[in-house]
Amino acid sequence: MSVQAAQARFNPFSAEFRRDPYPAYRQLRETKPVHRTMGMWVLTRHAEVREVLHDRTFGAGLIPSLVRQHAARFGYDDVGQLERLGEKSLVFTDNPEHARLRGIVNRVFTAPAVAQLRPRIAARAAELIDGVWRNGGGDFVADVAARLPVDVMCDWMGLPDGLRAQVGQWTHDVRFLLEPGLMKSEDFAHVREVVATFAKALDEVVAARRAEPGDDLISRLLATTTAGGDRLTDEELVFVCVMCFVAGNETTKSLIGNALLALLQHPDQDELLRREPELVPRMVDEALRYDCPLQQTKRLATREVELGGQRIAPGDQVLVCLGAANRDPEVFARPDEFDITRDARRHLAFGHGMHGCLGGLLAEAQAAVVFETLYRRPEHLELASGDLDWQDQSFIIRGLKALPVTVRGGR
Repeated sequence: MSVQAAQARFNPFSAEFRRDPYPAYRQLRETKPVHRTMGMWVLTRHAEVREVLHDRTFGAGLIPSLVRQHAARFGYDDVGQLERLGEKSLVFTDNPEHARLRGIVNRVFTAPAVAQLRPRIAARAAELIDGVWRNGGGDFVADVAARLPVDVMCDWMGLPDGLRAQVGQWTHDVRFLLEPGLMKSEDFAHVREVVATFAKALDEVVAARRAEPGDDLISRLLATTTAGGDRLTDEELVFVCVMCFVAGNETTKSLIGNALLALLQHPDQDELLRREPELVPRMVDEALRYDCPLQQTKRLATREVELGGQRIAPGDQVLVCLGAANRDPEVFARPDEFDITRDARRHLAFGHGMHGCLGGLLAEAQAAVVFETLYRRPEHLELASGDLDWQDQSFIIRGLKALPVTVRGGR
């Protein structure tokens, strides 16, 4: 074994990996792209990552079983609602239940529906960015990137003002469901309580919309049926709404923050986008490839399969590293360069196959609107500090805790 192969190591818990995982990903791709560590297989090449995501025999339902295991370990008996949330969430379900739920929800989460939201997204993005301009700068993550996705989803659902003020914190608290292994006993108790509170509040909104429908997301989901007459139960609808926040908020926030950081760290690309704002859609694709918000996701093998020369057995856990796949030189030339002119559409930032991200179009739309708004202004943003701190509350999400910026004069 070469010295490089011996040194290549997957350690997502290290501070070095959190600051910049890409050198480690590169070493692993080159020396042991499919290897077993920490009780699971870790995949870092685009080919194998895409193959697993595309293969429907790899299960996505690990989270509900992990929740049950942790409930037993912490001595909690009454976790029925948490279990059902996992079992009825598109993120965690397998066929046939996944196909059933997706068949209903896909009728509402469409490109035309997202296009209808664009004027509202643009108005809210302009308000938030105006605030940064008035202050001469600020923390772009806290002031814009964190607020926009929550506001947009609240607006689409037509949530009452009193509820909107609480949804952001609830969403942040419930994020532990995506990584139950990080929960301590007190975290588990808190998540169970927050999910119950969140669901009860949405129950009341669903009842109100059933009595008086509108043109919002909840009303549309209530009215949606398949050709066979299938529809979401009220609890399923509530769970869809909860997971819209949980799965969509942190990722969209990180997409916007990571994209702006990449631009500000690459002045040539920043200037190019300023000269050619029509490149915004390509820039968003490239930002998703270059520094994707969701770095990893896990699958469970249900049959024996060979990947990269390794035998994967039924019951083995497989960690697919989306961030590594998106820097694979077999797919993307000069993968460590940020180039907003490249065609990056083969990125796997939104997954692939039947579990491809339901809210991907909405996340892209919000990011595009933010940068269209930023780059049509005569002034521009600069980094206010070179000391950047990456969030450490998740090992699968890559995003900044803060992005301090200053507004500078015109072109």
